[in-house]
Amino acid sequence: MAELATFARPYAEAVFELAVDADNIEEWSNNLNFLAAIIEDSTMAAVIANPKVNKNTLARILLDIGNDHLDELGKNLVKILVDNHRLPTIPQIALQYEQLKAQHYQHIKVDISSAYPVEPPQQQEIEAILQKHYHKAIDINTHIDKSLLGGWFIRAGDQVIDISVKGRIQQLASELRS
Repeated sequence: MAELATFARPYAEAVFELAVDADNIEEWSNNLNFLAAIIEDSTMAAVIANPKVNKNTLARILLDIGNDHLDELGKNLVKILVDNHRLPTIPQIALQYEQLKAQHYQHIKVDISSAYPVEPPQQQEIEAILQKHYHKAIDINTHIDKSLLGGWFIRAGDQVIDISVKGRIQQLASELRS
């Protein structure tokens, strides 16, 4: 996974720079998410992994699928990724592009996992605290993860705040082993 992220970074940065210059940030976001969905499809993944499918055929298949969704720059990106054997990086490119877009718009995405649904007042309180801490607008996504037992697991950018019962038990177990 880390290797894909490393390979994806220069592509994501280049695409984002193009998008900012052309003032079509949202269009590129949609294009990359569309391509990521295609690449993550199990049938398409099998075609990509098949060594009998040559680059030209693979590029033609992807361009046919994306013909109505991709402009010339999007089609060129597909060709470059096919030529460089980097198609599996597309989901990572899309993810990193979204992170660059959030930075550009001064937003930070926050994922909150909780054993139980997060109530709106709790979410508003967390949002206010994080806005004050990061000095950015906060986009919160909540998920239910029963394995946490209680508390929250918060991921904000590259920072993790683990205030879950599961995390505390793991921390205690680690301390006991020391």
